[in-house]
Amino acid sequence: MHPVHKRIAIGFAATCLAVVLPSCGDTAQGRADETKRSADTLAISTWKLPKELSFCGERVPLDIPEVRERAEREFYINLQTPGQIILYIKRSGRYFPTYEKVLKEAGAPDDLKYLSVAESALFMARSPKDAVGLWQFIPSTGRAYGLTITDEIDERRNVIKSTRAAIAYLRAGREANGSWSNAAAGYNMGHENLSGNVKFQQKDDYYDLFLNEETSRYILRIAMVKHLMEHAHQYGIIVPESERYTAPPTRTIRENGAVSNLAQWAMANGTTYKDVKLLNPWILGRGIPAPPNGRVWEVEIPR
Repeated sequence: MHPVHKRIAIGFAATCLAVVLPSCGDTAQGRADETKRSADTLAISTWKLPKELSFCGERVPLDIPEVRERAEREFYINLQTPGQIILYIKRSGRYFPTYEKVLKEAGAPDDLKYLSVAESALFMARSPKDAVGLWQFIPSTGRAYGLTITDEIDERRNVIKSTRAAIAYLRAGREANGSWSNAAAGYNMGHENLSGNVKFQQKDDYYDLFLNEETSRYILRIAMVKHLMEHAHQYGIIVPESERYTAPPTRTIRENGAVSNLAQWAMANGTTYKDVKLLNPWILGRGIPAPPNGRVWEVEIPR
């Protein structure tokens, strides 16, 4: 064989071998990745459903096999995404202090804050059905409970006002259907829809009702989110207090008129347009309209 042809043949063979056989380093990394996946799977398989779950002081009847199976579904699905649980805990540092204060003032159970986690992951989300904010109100329900929703203002994104509206809506559901679990189920499917199921099935306990899949998972999902956030360390999820997000200290400026240019208004008040928008996500545009019916806008700026 001509020397040049020989060199080409050897080079081609080496290239083919390199394609077929990974390097020693790649093989070692592959084994390490596989070992980690096996360890993760083994860890999840050793975790068992907690002996007790509750929501708003109401026990989840885990002694009912069908309910226990539904609870295990939420348990393992949540544990498959520990990063999401970490984000829940980190974001709770920003919102839970406000929730706890408003819930206490209203005489409502503290556990209701976990409903917001299940609804929005503590993120100013918008659903395909146009449910918005931490408590995921659709426009009609939000307006019915006193929230201003226009092209310029959306109080579903106001933390305090939306929390008060959610408490009022949940309290109405409890009065109509007899328990906080039923109230939360009605929050998901509509209180009237739940009442219709209670009447038709002649059962008033959430765990005795046959409901659509989403609502049948809903309370168990909330109860499991509560358990995992409160006992995350038991599952190797450690989020120090110092690493949780916090709300910055603010002061409130009351505006009883329109603000045409929010950037200029911000500078006049010693802050920036960016800070005003971040602290007041309910302001949708670059200005603020005059408040309706003699109300006053409360705008937060850095202290």
